[in-house]
Order: sequence, then C-alpha cells, then structure tokens
Amino acid sequence: MSAYRLHEGFIAPARRHPAFWRFGVGLIVAGFVYLSLNQIYFQTVLGLGSNDPQFLTDIMTGSTPLTMYILLFGFVFMAVGVGISARLLQDRSFLSLLGPLPLLRRDFRLVSLAVLSVLALVLVLPPWDMGEPYVPNMALGRWLTLLVPSLVFILLQVSAEEIVFRGYVQQQLAARFRSPWVWMVLPSVLFAIAHYQPETAGENALLIVVWAGVFGIFMADLTARSGSLGPAIAVHLWNNVAAMAVLSLPGDLSGLALYLAPFGMDDTAALRAWLPVDFAMMLVLWLAARVAIRR
Repeated sequence: MSAYRLHEGFIAPARRHPAFWRFGVGLIVAGFVYLSLNQIYFQTVLGLGSNDPQFLTDIMTGSTPLTMYILLFGFVFMAVGVGISARLLQDRSFLSLLGPLPLLRRDFRLVSLAVLSVLALVLVLPPWDMGEPYVPNMALGRWLTLLVPSLVFILLQVSAEEIVFRGYVQQQLAARFRSPWVWMVLPSVLFAIAHYQPETAGENALLIVVWAGVFGIFMADLTARSGSLGPAIAVHLWNNVAAMAVLSLPGDLSGLALYLAPFGMDDTAALRAWLPVDFAMMLVLWLAARVAIRR
C-alpha cells in the first residue's frame, strides 16, 4: 500500500530475526521483566510509605500528584522489558523500536500542533460543561506549577505503551506477516485487553475495551503512515493529558486533574452517554493527525 510505504523502513530492523517463535519468547521475556521490575518498584515504594496509611490509600487510586507520578513511572518497565527482548531475541537496539529519530521528532511536532489545535477549538466551543458544571480539583496556580512534570510523566506512560504495542509487537508481526489484518489488529486487541477493568468500569468495561481497540488500530495506521512512533505518541500523549491533567473522572487516576467530571466511572448511564462523544473525538484526532503527516 502506497500510504504505508514508510512502514517498510520502520519494520526493517525486525526482519533480521522474524521467526514467530522468537517473537513469542520475546513477549514472555518482556512480560517477566516488566512484572519483576514492577513488583520490586512498588514493593520499595510501599515499604517507604508504610507508616503513612493515607499514602497507601492514595497510591491505590492515584488521587494525589505524587502518587500519580509514581503510578505513571511504573509504565517505564514495560518499555524496558521489550527493549531487553529486542536485544536478546531479535539482536536489535532499543532505539530501533521507535523508528528513525528525525522522522519521529518531525511527525511528533506536526501531529502535536494539529491535535492541540483541535483540542483548543473544542475548548472554546459550546457546550462548556457535561450537563452539569465541572468540579474544581486543584487550584490553578498549583496546577500550572505541576504542569511540566505532569506532561513528562504522562509522556513516559504513553511512550512506553506505544513502544510495546506499536513498536515491538507491530514491528515483529509485520516482519513475519504482510497482512495489516495481523500487524494492525492483533496489537490493538492486546492493547484493548490491557484496558479491561470491570472492577472500575462496571457495565461499561467492554465498551471501553472496544474504544481502546479502535484507538489502537488508529495508532497502528498512523505509525505505518509515518514510519515512526511520532504521531502515535503525540495523539496518545495529548489524549491522556486531556483525560488525566485537564478533566478527569473522579476516583481513580484523578490526582493531576484541574477539574473533575460531574459523574464518576460508576455512573453507568452518564458514562455510556458520553462514550460516543469520546469515539467521535478519537476519530477527529486521528484524521487531524493523518492530514498533518500527509506527504
């Protein structure tokens, strides 16, 4: 496909050792490394805060900036895991998972500009609430002070996810299978499954899985068009900034938000009513990113 001509350069390092068994073992190694490092990390953090019951409560929900930073940093170990797998099983560097760095930087900038323009337009257009006024969560001055570190930690989180799903998994599958139905859909299915959280999403858990799966396919498409992770990281970053640092649902992962929505994850009807809006916004951001990197 001419639209995906740059994808060949992106997957070229994975062609050195495309055997499917290597990929399977690589996933096992990556999962083992991630779980092991994650366990050590959180056991250390929990041990340091064991004398503070409130800290232990907050870290379970990410209800403060510090605990959000701790939770977001934990995603780095996902990237460490696939980096080790890429070196051991496919004899390739960690940077090869990102695509050409000049291309990544350029497309990250272009897509960030496009996405932020769309989000700014949405911000100034009505409606200016969600049926009820937003609930203030943090003083504006403190939020601005924390904005730069918040952006850094959210960037770490989304970059790790993109390196795993659109980097390692997509590259290795594309090196072995030509059909986009394999290298676009399978990583997106895995990405969607990772977002299955019935304990917090309740009856909407499967709808959120579908949302994540479609988002994954869109990010796979952008990666194939760009030949790098730049566009996917950009869209993922600003989407998560909007959902974590600007307007968050009350409860889990709300510690960085300036405002909270007037309903929570447990409000099944309200959340289901707004999910189509989320789908529409995702579609618009994907199209804006495609236009931004059109060559």
